[in-house]
Amino acid sequence: MINRRHIRVKVMQSVYAMLQSKSDVLDKEEKFLYNSIDKMLDLYVLILRLFVEVKNLEKNNIKISQKKFLATSEELNPNTKFINNQVFKLLEESVSLNNYLEDNNLNYWILDSEYVNNIWKVTKESTIYKEYIASEKDSFQADKEFVAALFKEIIAPDEKLADYFEDKNISWVDDIPFVNTWVLKSINQLKENKPFKLGALYKDEDDKKFVVELFRKVILNHTEFQKEVDDKTPNWDAERIAEIDMILIKMAICEFLKFPSIPSRVTINEYIEISKDYSTTKSSYFINGVLDKILKEFIATKRLNKIGRGLL
Repeated sequence: MINRRHIRVKVMQSVYAMLQSKSDVLDKEEKFLYNSIDKMLDLYVLILRLFVEVKNLEKNNIKISQKKFLATSEELNPNTKFINNQVFKLLEESVSLNNYLEDNNLNYWILDSEYVNNIWKVTKESTIYKEYIASEKDSFQADKEFVAALFKEIIAPDEKLADYFEDKNISWVDDIPFVNTWVLKSINQLKENKPFKLGALYKDEDDKKFVVELFRKVILNHTEFQKEVDDKTPNWDAERIAEIDMILIKMAICEFLKFPSIPSRVTINEYIEISKDYSTTKSSYFINGVLDKILKEFIATKRLNKIGRGLL
């Protein structure tokens, strides 16, 4: 499921896009933001289904080899450990996963089977595949460890696959690292003989509301927040401050003033970490300094309205 840091990243991108376009159609931008997040689930499901497609390709190739007129002994009696992997079986038989694929018409691997074929070829040539096939270990845990290794070493780093996802949906460029972590976590959490169920995208309704509330409050108050920044950076020309830095600072100010249940230190830490991925090398120090100064003034002037102990 999506966490609040990635929600903040999505909101940051939408705020940036709306300010750049100078659009004033808030409802349209909110729908786009929600859709962008919803599409993350598509990517997650597609990657999980990729395991099944690779397994099916191996299964079909085994059948073809067995029908050869001069089939070898190895082809007639193949090692079926890979196609009988219990993790693949759980994913293939998942009702919720299959329903989602059908309901959302996610037939990518049928239309673009060359990507499945590429992963299959690289897998067959890999050391982890050969060691797995040769191993005498036959357990759900061994199957799960192999699938996790397959994902970490072959699927996740595949540049052709990453380019393919980017072509399909430009917003997936920033989502891939998060979704890859989500996929790996899901694999590691699988239990033997327990059906795989597709979880919810959001942890709870509060997280879903947080998306639009943060976006809306930043957009509607960004002029007011700009003044707060200007007051704390008198020696800085506003145009010299990176646009992403300015947006992250405004989002943090918004959380200081408009979200009573979010601890101020959590807010600062979150935006510092986001800046390390999306802004300049020195941005995290600048943002930390500005937010620390703003927070101290808000506390001194009693403008903070935090609920509960330890939230300052």
